[in-house]
Amino acid sequence: MSSSDDEGSGEEYLFKIVIIGDSAVGKSNLLSRYARNEFNMHSKATIGVEFQTQSMDIDGKEVKAQIWDTAGQERFRAVTSAYYRGAVGALIVYDITRRTTFDSVGRWLEELNTHSDTTVARMLVGNKYDLENIRDVSVEEGKSLAETEGLFFMETSALDSTNVKKAFEIVIKEIYNNVSRKVLNSDTYKAELSVNRVSLVNNGADASKKNQSFYSCCSS
Repeated sequence: MSSSDDEGSGEEYLFKIVIIGDSAVGKSNLLSRYARNEFNMHSKATIGVEFQTQSMDIDGKEVKAQIWDTAGQERFRAVTSAYYRGAVGALIVYDITRRTTFDSVGRWLEELNTHSDTTVARMLVGNKYDLENIRDVSVEEGKSLAETEGLFFMETSALDSTNVKKAFEIVIKEIYNNVSRKVLNSDTYKAELSVNRVSLVNNGADASKKNQSFYSCCSS
């Protein structure tokens, strides 16, 4: 996207997205695959705060997503309210080969709901699709939970990139659509993220509602 594309638009969007889920489900590798197209086979638990900022074009406007990783805090169940503050999007990640991580999704959703003070675009992500041969959680179970909780759903593989970009972009587009529908409290939103300018626009096309393989939208 050239700078001339944005000249005169005067609109800036900055969305905070958090990645949550049990330890070792592949959260850091999902982020590194999306942000830098990298995968570390021997990655260890993240230490310290880690986030990446990615930009994409929606309706001719530059949209920036600041994506936060839990930084290893989930090992101690010590993810704090500060981590969630200002978040308008979330990926709740489980490992399709470890049922215990799927069973923890409800707890992560409860924590997200407790600490979020605004409408959050949420996606349930079943990671490690490349290990399909040792799957412990079926696609149907993931879809069913997503439908029950009103989540988007997708299975991904940070290892081979399957659906990683698509998962993040669906969440980012849904946040943009929420802003367009004036669901978000723009004053709180701007204060939390220090956005210079957030313009609420009418957006008739909701690209995130299209039927696509491995995800379904069930949000009301």
